[in-house]
Amino acid sequence: MEQLTSLLVAVLILVTGTILGYYARQSIAKRDHKALETKVQQRIDHAKKKSRGIISEAKKQAAETVETAKRETEEKTEELFKREKFLLKRENSLDKKLSHHEKRESLFNQKVHRLKELKSQVDTMQEQAETDLARIAELSKEEAKEEFLQVVERDYEKDIVDRIDKLEREGRDRYLQRAREILATVIQKYSASQVQDLTTSNVRLPDDEIKGRIIGKEGRNIKTLEKLTGAEVVVDDTPETVVISSFDPIRRQIAKIALEKLIFDGRIQPARIEETVEKAEEEVSDQIKKAGEQAVYDTGVINLDPKLVNLLGRLLFRSSYGQNILAHSLEVSFLSEAIASEIGADASVCKKAGLLHDIGKALDHQVEGSHVDIGIRVLKKFEVEEDIITAMKAHHEEYPYESVEAVIVQTADAISGSRPGARKDTLENYLKRLSELEGVANSFAGVEKSYAVQAGREIRVFVKPEDVSDLEAKKISRSIADKIQQDLKYPGEIKVTLIREKRIIDYAK
Repeated sequence: MEQLTSLLVAVLILVTGTILGYYARQSIAKRDHKALETKVQQRIDHAKKKSRGIISEAKKQAAETVETAKRETEEKTEELFKREKFLLKRENSLDKKLSHHEKRESLFNQKVHRLKELKSQVDTMQEQAETDLARIAELSKEEAKEEFLQVVERDYEKDIVDRIDKLEREGRDRYLQRAREILATVIQKYSASQVQDLTTSNVRLPDDEIKGRIIGKEGRNIKTLEKLTGAEVVVDDTPETVVISSFDPIRRQIAKIALEKLIFDGRIQPARIEETVEKAEEEVSDQIKKAGEQAVYDTGVINLDPKLVNLLGRLLFRSSYGQNILAHSLEVSFLSEAIASEIGADASVCKKAGLLHDIGKALDHQVEGSHVDIGIRVLKKFEVEEDIITAMKAHHEEYPYESVEAVIVQTADAISGSRPGARKDTLENYLKRLSELEGVANSFAGVEKSYAVQAGREIRVFVKPEDVSDLEAKKISRSIADKIQQDLKYPGEIKVTLIREKRIIDYAK
């Protein structure tokens, strides 16, 4: 019983505590809820206040943005208006020009149409006149034309000849005077002495006794020297002199230097000769190199390949008709530059082409072909400019003139080769040239005889007066000059003098 009572009391206490705890928890929860609501309300108030500030700031910025956009819109509108106004002006101007152009085009078309009508009328009248002339003369168009020209020539032959002579004389005098002025100015700018090159070299000996040492036992010394140098050593009765002869001037120079060194040294025997010839070859190579470099320096021509400069130096030991080719090339270079400067051509091209125009002669003993063709191949190999090759390849008229610089180089080459003392000619070549000159003149119909005079500088032609009229004589003279210029090669110029003389002889008995 007591246990039951205790159990009930305990249950009652538990229930009472639970109820009291529930109400206590509700009280605490209500208190906490009120505190949380207060905090939330405070935060809501703060957020509303902050949002009002943000909204106010955003409205302010939006107003400023709208104002800026409005201002920019107004500016762009104004600019567009100005452009539209400008375009309207341009459009009006173009309309006016187009209208003016259309009027001019219409007027031009009318004039063209009128000219076509006039040309058609003229052609018709000309055809009618030719038809009438042919009908009257009973001749074809070509026959009538030929007959008309023959009549004019016959009736006005003297007037035509006089007119042709006058025009030719005036033109020739005018151009010759200008040419003389240019050439005189050019030659005065460049003046150089000329020394004739020979195909032999003389070596002076201290005495005649050394000739035997040069020849050596059974001629072995002189044979060794000739074998190593390729030159002929002539030891004759000429006192204190040995002559060295060779078609190749470089070999001749090597032999001369080697012999001079051997004579100075005194030891003349095959082994020593071989050693001395090697040194002489090196010395000549140095001379060639220095000569090429000096030529390039004197002319101011730059950017040449060293091998091409060395080939240029070889011309120091090359001659043509006794004229040193390197000196000739320098002279042609300076003359070409001066002529080009006088007439307004490219002076630098002329100077370089003049310097290199005979470069093929440095190799013409080793390579087949004319020196012009060899020179073209050499310059192309060393990638020289095409305008330089064009200017140099026509200097012997083997190729046509393709530029005014080519004519200038050919002129300078002729001046250098034809001036007094520059070159010498053999009797055989001289007689051959005169014979060819007379042959050209005699090949024309009506020529009775011809004579080359003044060393081939003039050809005098006599024609048959009964077969050749004055006008025909004029034509023959011009034709002979043209054929000489086309077929023959000669320095300077050749004067053609044609003589038509009619003699009437009678006797009184």
